[in-house]
Amino acid sequence: MDKCELEKLSDERYLLEPMDIFVTYQSAADWLNNNQGVLGLLIFVFTLLLGWVSGIFSALRRKPKFKINLIDGPTYCCTYLTGKSHRDYEVHRTGIVLYLSIANVSSSASRIERISVGYHWHLRPFSSLWMRNTLGWFWLTDQAIALEDFQVRIGKSIKVYPFLIQRNNLSPVENKTYLEVGSATSGVVYFEQADSWGGCFPSIQNGQVKVKVKIEDVFGRSHLMIAWIPAVSFEDACKFNPSFGKTLANLHRQPLSTEQI
Repeated sequence: MDKCELEKLSDERYLLEPMDIFVTYQSAADWLNNNQGVLGLLIFVFTLLLGWVSGIFSALRRKPKFKINLIDGPTYCCTYLTGKSHRDYEVHRTGIVLYLSIANVSSSASRIERISVGYHWHLRPFSSLWMRNTLGWFWLTDQAIALEDFQVRIGKSIKVYPFLIQRNNLSPVENKTYLEVGSATSGVVYFEQADSWGGCFPSIQNGQVKVKVKIEDVFGRSHLMIAWIPAVSFEDACKFNPSFGKTLANLHRQPLSTEQI
């Protein structure tokens, strides 16, 4: 093939390429004109999917999220004898007090609905109770009503710690359980485990008890925190509250031993 023929083919190719592009655009335009219903349906479905995905992310951002911390003050655990016995075991109870700070760090307001505390029992393996409450957590889901305010004497004054849920006797502080975005609240929560025996009490390691705090909001969402708190004697427990450990005893009108396990 000589030089003239090559130049002729090259010129024809350059002439055909714009024509091919025009034919392609024309075909696409014809298809769109003939299938406007299908195109509209595709756009509608895509819009729905985009809105659905956007709604999911928006809902995730609006879910309440509480940040839980412990504050210096009356935070400890004490297991004490009741003076009763069950078969060959001495009956004991456990009291737990937590001074909590709770902040709403989400973009949605919510209310504190329930506060629970869990810990590991001091049981030997390998019973079902050991698997459930030593490997797992034993939960106190209902707070006990403290008979007196938690307090401490500082010089000639007395500092009263506010309760988070129940009302104080010595302080007019209002309980705050509804948390707006960016707001926080703090206060004392108190629990008593009912009559128990054997190793059904919190396991202690180096003078500390591992606890899990669970706060449920009004929407049913759980917010968790795990911490170590001191295990103290009954005498030390009563320094913040002379009626520590006596709620169930007074409720059942039973005498209470002050001997610690």
